[in-house]
Amino acid sequence: MPIKIAIAEDNNFLAQAIEEKISFFDDLKFKFRGANGAELIGKLAADSNIDIVLMDIQMPEMNGLEATELIKAKHPQIKVIMLTVMDDDENIFNAIKAGADGYLLKETNPEELHNGIKQVLDGGAAMTPSIALKTLNLLRFPQRLTQDKIQQEEIELSKREIEILEQLSKGLNYQSISDNLIISPATVRKHIENIYKKLQVHNKIEAIQKAVKHNLL
Repeated sequence: MPIKIAIAEDNNFLAQAIEEKISFFDDLKFKFRGANGAELIGKLAADSNIDIVLMDIQMPEMNGLEATELIKAKHPQIKVIMLTVMDDDENIFNAIKAGADGYLLKETNPEELHNGIKQVLDGGAAMTPSIALKTLNLLRFPQRLTQDKIQQEEIELSKREIEILEQLSKGLNYQSISDNLIISPATVRKHIENIYKKLQVHNKIEAIQKAVKHNLL
């Protein structure tokens, strides 16, 4: 009997890539996908005949951590493997707390994914080696997580800085931002320097990623 798999993933391209990895193995069967945690929970309510969920973390409406907690409460027999690009300590810690049975990175190749699924169904915990190391370090040095949270709380951007970050995230250049917000390009530049300093980043992409991670955008 094939292992029945559901996927929670909001990115169509990445979802197709995961389905393709699953299709390489006769003992794995893809059943359905939710484009976010809430959609997946709805589909599981209609059909809970699933062995394993491959769960993204960052999704709209309901993220993977909240969805994992709900699945574990409503369908404890279903195993959940986080399949994500997020490898920071807080997400790993929260995924374990939510009841995840494994934590793999999306770069995992088909063979590793297949092995991870089998491992979890055999009662083990599948983890990408780098994640396993971070998990061990979390157990050894739990104070690091507290320090990370303190650092996160200390990041504060002004209303104007958030407006500029939002414009940057849309791909606008300094001149366009300056026209939209009716301020000079030099002022835009100064604000962006302050944003980089506060977020401790060196470029636009890092700034946007960090702002999203800290719920500033």
